[in-house]
Amino acid sequence: MTTKFKCTYLAFIIFLSLGIEVYAQKTPFQTEIEIILEKYPDNSFEKGGIVFTGSSSIRLWKSLDADFPEITIINTGFGGSQTHEVLEYMEETVLRYFPSKVFIYVGENDIQSGKPIENILNEYETLYDGILNQNPNAMIYMISAKPSPSRWEKSAKMILLNQKTKSLSDRLKNMTFISVWDEMLDTNGSPNEALFIQDRLHMNEKGYSIWADKIKQHL
Repeated sequence: MTTKFKCTYLAFIIFLSLGIEVYAQKTPFQTEIEIILEKYPDNSFEKGGIVFTGSSSIRLWKSLDADFPEITIINTGFGGSQTHEVLEYMEETVLRYFPSKVFIYVGENDIQSGKPIENILNEYETLYDGILNQNPNAMIYMISAKPSPSRWEKSAKMILLNQKTKSLSDRLKNMTFISVWDEMLDTNGSPNEALFIQDRLHMNEKGYSIWADKIKQHL
């Protein structure tokens, strides 16, 4: 193998590895989405059901079926997702199920990443349009950002996002805002640490119990 060929071959390998890395970055949740599709293959669900989707707070809701035992729920949450990523995978996580009700928890990771609130709200509207275009009678429920202890420095932005999401829901037909914020604060107005696991970001069964109580009236 000549020196020139070696250099060319090495350059090709580097290029190929970079290409693979770039592709992986473009589809960071592809593995999780494939798991969801395997869990809910075609013809394994009835159209008109109820979908819960969004970021890890939905994905990690292990007691979801037990909390609502009389209802069949499809859980398509995928961890760490932001709103634009839920949009990217909307077909796989929402539309293919033709749901009558969609409960969405997303936005907290957007705030944490520094995304402007107006951008998040625009993406909420795009989600709304995509779901209602398929089923004009579908109901969409936006679960408020929660007061995570590990992200308490962003609380002002989280509160503003909740306020603006409430206003958006009041304006849009078929969208309802469900606030879990106040119920997850302690008597001092700080996040109730007893509702979270050790990472101070994700909830334990006590936290999910609050969510279940707030959501059940909409089921």
